[in-house]
Amino acid sequence: MTSNAPILSVEQQLREMNEALLVSSIRQQELAEQAQEAEAEMRTSELRYRALFESAPMAVFACDAQGVIQHYNAQAVELWGREPECGVEKHCGSVKLWLPDGTFLPHDQSPLVQVLRTGVGVYNVEVFIERPDGSRLPVLVNFAALQDATGEVSGAITSFIDIADRKQAETSLRASEERYRGLFNSMDEGYCIIEVIFDQCEQPVDYRFLEVNPAFEKQSGMHGAPGKRMREFVSEIEEPWLANYGQVVRTGEPIRFAHEFKALNRWFDVYAFKVGGWESRKVAVLFTDITQQRSAAEVLHHSEVRYRRLFESAEDGILILDGRSGAVTDANPFMATILGYSQAALLGKELWEIGLLQDADISRRMVQELQQEGYVRYEHLPLETAAGRRVEVEVIATAYREDDRPAIQCNIRDITQRILLEQKTREQAVALADLHRRKDEFLAMLSHELRNPLAPILNSVQLLRMQRDRTPLQAEAHAIIDRQVAQLARLVDDLLEVSRISTGRIHLQAERLDLRGIVERAIETTQSQVGRKGQSLAKSLPYEPVWVYGDSLRLEQVVVNLLNNASKYTDRGEHLWVGLEVEGGQEPGASGQGPGASRDPGSALPPVAALLVRDNGVGIDPKLLPHIFDLFTQADKSLDRSQGGLGIGLALVKSLVALHGGTVEARSTVGEGSEFLVRLPLLLSPQLDLAPRDDDETHAGRGLRVLVVDDNVDAANGVALLLRAFGHEARVAHDGASAMQAALEYVPAAVLLDIGLPVANGFQVAQWIRQEPALKNVVLVALTGYGQESDRQRSHEAGFDHHLVKPVDFAKVRSILSAVAENAP
Repeated sequence: MTSNAPILSVEQQLREMNEALLVSSIRQQELAEQAQEAEAEMRTSELRYRALFESAPMAVFACDAQGVIQHYNAQAVELWGREPECGVEKHCGSVKLWLPDGTFLPHDQSPLVQVLRTGVGVYNVEVFIERPDGSRLPVLVNFAALQDATGEVSGAITSFIDIADRKQAETSLRASEERYRGLFNSMDEGYCIIEVIFDQCEQPVDYRFLEVNPAFEKQSGMHGAPGKRMREFVSEIEEPWLANYGQVVRTGEPIRFAHEFKALNRWFDVYAFKVGGWESRKVAVLFTDITQQRSAAEVLHHSEVRYRRLFESAEDGILILDGRSGAVTDANPFMATILGYSQAALLGKELWEIGLLQDADISRRMVQELQQEGYVRYEHLPLETAAGRRVEVEVIATAYREDDRPAIQCNIRDITQRILLEQKTREQAVALADLHRRKDEFLAMLSHELRNPLAPILNSVQLLRMQRDRTPLQAEAHAIIDRQVAQLARLVDDLLEVSRISTGRIHLQAERLDLRGIVERAIETTQSQVGRKGQSLAKSLPYEPVWVYGDSLRLEQVVVNLLNNASKYTDRGEHLWVGLEVEGGQEPGASGQGPGASRDPGSALPPVAALLVRDNGVGIDPKLLPHIFDLFTQADKSLDRSQGGLGIGLALVKSLVALHGGTVEARSTVGEGSEFLVRLPLLLSPQLDLAPRDDDETHAGRGLRVLVVDDNVDAANGVALLLRAFGHEARVAHDGASAMQAALEYVPAAVLLDIGLPVANGFQVAQWIRQEPALKNVVLVALTGYGQESDRQRSHEAGFDHHLVKPVDFAKVRSILSAVAENAP
């Protein structure tokens, strides 16, 4: 086969080869230069790598494809806590890693193994590295794979960033946040963060709630506020709320104000301050409901106004003093008027300097006493005015604190007029006491003068009763006179009861009594009055005795007063009724216990004697009923119904019943009559005779010599006749001198001696007799019209053995003489 290519010459071929060798030589030189340049660049890169490796701000480990440490920097030594051995220790095996939850990370689960296996880096893994000393350090670790020229994984770079400070900061931040939240949620003050909304003209038009605390909802009453605007709660935002918040945003300066939120009718104290940077429109608002404080402040203000008004207009002088120095800090006009100084002139002065106390020492002692006791009072203190006039004043000083400073208030009252009134009152009291004394003396004298004629009348009646040939008519007449004289004597006693009731001087002569006899005698006494009015008097008395312990005359007086009162206020021809029964407890006589003996606590109420007086008369006005037992109370004082009397009957009933340990009550209906119920303690042992009654047998005995002394001739002779009728010898004297002479001559066993005698009174005669040896055994009996307790006491002091009040129940005289006869030698 023939070729068409040209045939080159050898020279040409050599030339071309020479040119090729030249080109190759140049290329080789270029490659050598490139290799040198690459080596230099590699050395530079290595230096840069080393510089970067060593100067890295974090700990860096470099390992090969098997995880064996090849390089590390100084930060790695510091982080780990010791020098690792390159080429020996494996990073995964020598550096132990722990997860944040405390779980240990095994070698086969290490992120480094994954990076070496896949070539994919792992970044920002938060773990704890365990140091050789056992401590754990929080770190942020990054794993980056290294590849060779063929793209195979040749190792890895591991970097550790110490985040202990960051963790501490996070912990502190969380603690701070928790404290903030705790405070935020527990605050009593309302707190919210708002964002103020402006219009195009940069004027605040609304605000949005971003965050609120629980107290916000409680104080404002707005629920679900976060995220909502204020206009969603109110149609119109009140000033100055919006304007103030806008000002805080614009100026950055906080503001505090108090204002009323009219929609809620509440007052709030508000403090608002800006939150965030200059461009922020957030405002924090801290507010407190001060409605109560405002109300209290208003009350305090009004109180201060009222105090100042009273202070200025008081009719007493008022001084306010400094609690330490005692100097005047304020004075009211009246105080200035009393002293005669101007108010300004009083300021700064101590009390002694304005004439109130004698000297500085006394003034300062008063201040010290106030500091210790808190209160000082001077009832009568002389005050000297600026004009030199002396005024009696009363000073009441009280210590207190004002704005945490001690202060003293002195109230000073001019008591000049009061002293005059007190003096006048004392004079009136003396005059009244004297009048009361003279009234008692008058009543005593009146009763004495009334008793004097009663005594001989009664004695004469008793003498007439002793006649055995009396006709029935005479006997009845004698009985009537006897009853009426006794009633008249009771009226005389009643005249004295006014004084006795008011002073508690009623005394009883108690004895064992069958209350049935008391009622019978009272019926007999009142029968004449009942008969004159054509009234009927029914009685209901038990068959068995009703024993009580009391004064027979006083109890009869109780029943008589009740019956007379019933008859007095009952029309002619109407009906009266008196009843007696035993209420409660045991039947009388069923127990052997005496008066005052203890009873079984489980038994019924103590037995009482119940006396009921009832009428069908006019009744008692309900307005008068509560006062029916008051002294001088009378049911009807009109002329057509006037029944006479002293108006002390029911008051006496109440007092006498109370003295017997009993009670009395009244019940009435107008137009249907009245009833009075008396309850008296029952005497459980009728066999106990505490004061046996007199009878003829008791006083029978041998005759005695008796001297009767009375300036009333009829009274003296009547007593002498009665004494002789009962077997005694009697001699009569009519004045004190003759009585003393007769006593020496006659040497009586007993002397019945009147007190109101001429020449020498009965007290003087008694004292003289007690001084005579021959008359030392004489029994002295006062027969007198003076019956008050003071009279009895005086007769006892004069030497009298007994005191009997005229007209005398002669049975008592016989009883005394019988005892004298029994004790005579």
